[in-house]
Amino acid sequence: MRYPSVLKENGTLGFVAPSFGCVTEPYFSAFKNALATFEKMGYKIKLGPNCYESSGMGISNTPEACAKELFDMYKSSDTDVLLSCGGGEMMCKILEFLDFEALKEADPKWFLGYSDNTNFIYPSTVMLDTAAVYGPCAPTFGMRTWHKALVDTWDILSGKTLRVSGYDKWESESLKSEENPLEPYNVTEEKKLVLFNGKDKRSGLKFSGRLIGGCLDSLLTLAGTRFDKTKDFILRYKEDGIVWFLESCDLSVLQMNRGLWQLKNAGWFEGATGFIIGRPYHFDDAECGFDRINAVTDVLSGMGVPICLDADLGHLPPTVPIISGALANVTCDTNITLEYDLK
Repeated sequence: MRYPSVLKENGTLGFVAPSFGCVTEPYFSAFKNALATFEKMGYKIKLGPNCYESSGMGISNTPEACAKELFDMYKSSDTDVLLSCGGGEMMCKILEFLDFEALKEADPKWFLGYSDNTNFIYPSTVMLDTAAVYGPCAPTFGMRTWHKALVDTWDILSGKTLRVSGYDKWESESLKSEENPLEPYNVTEEKKLVLFNGKDKRSGLKFSGRLIGGCLDSLLTLAGTRFDKTKDFILRYKEDGIVWFLESCDLSVLQMNRGLWQLKNAGWFEGATGFIIGRPYHFDDAECGFDRINAVTDVLSGMGVPICLDADLGHLPPTVPIISGALANVTCDTNITLEYDLK
């Protein structure tokens, strides 16, 4: 596994929009404030050409233009890390225009984003053996006061820590709006992990392995395509075992259940040593006897490996920064802790 160099003081932050750009509120103002915050911290800024674009269909620009921006900024010696401007809908379409062989030959560079950015983070990990960080997109850093999750993310990028833990509370309803674009997380809900070891609920879990995953919505799109090198990755790292981190955005509980069934029967979960399942965006949905818990355990509990549900991951923040591709020791009890090993 290839790991990028840590972000140094006064380094250069590159910003790209391979999914949505920062055009509408509250993202425009939040992004502007994030840039100002980073500059006050001493960093230099380099913007890709699509950061303020919205000319594409479900994406900031054409897939070709978005792929070119990401490729050029990744290869550039003028940027030290890349931050995505946002999630979205159609980032998968850029993949056929990326030169993955050239990216594999390039010096590795940290890429940060989540949700639709799974479409680069996951291929980067399984195709290029290059680690990336699954965490907040650039405008989130524009909130007036950084939540500890943002501090943790920055500490990971800058090499100040390799250990992160979850948070006491989470946000069910955001206060961020067009009129109030810089609002911090509105953390009002008590975090309660739901833990399984095989089919039985447990009070504590410990497991380890190499992390891969992302947003289930995007992973289902990648499955079976020529960008799906999951089985090859699992074979390469079979001695480590695989810890999956998964969360969902638009999927209903039925779609979550079918999607996990699909990936399991496609062989994706062979060699799995554990699962970290984030809070789904449709947290309280229930349908046909399924809720967010048994939609997962119905498929995965028979595998006999630990499952940590309602973890600090995904579209109901805050989320712990996850180093996709890293080895991790995971401890789950009343909280979740990940200790990364970059080898």
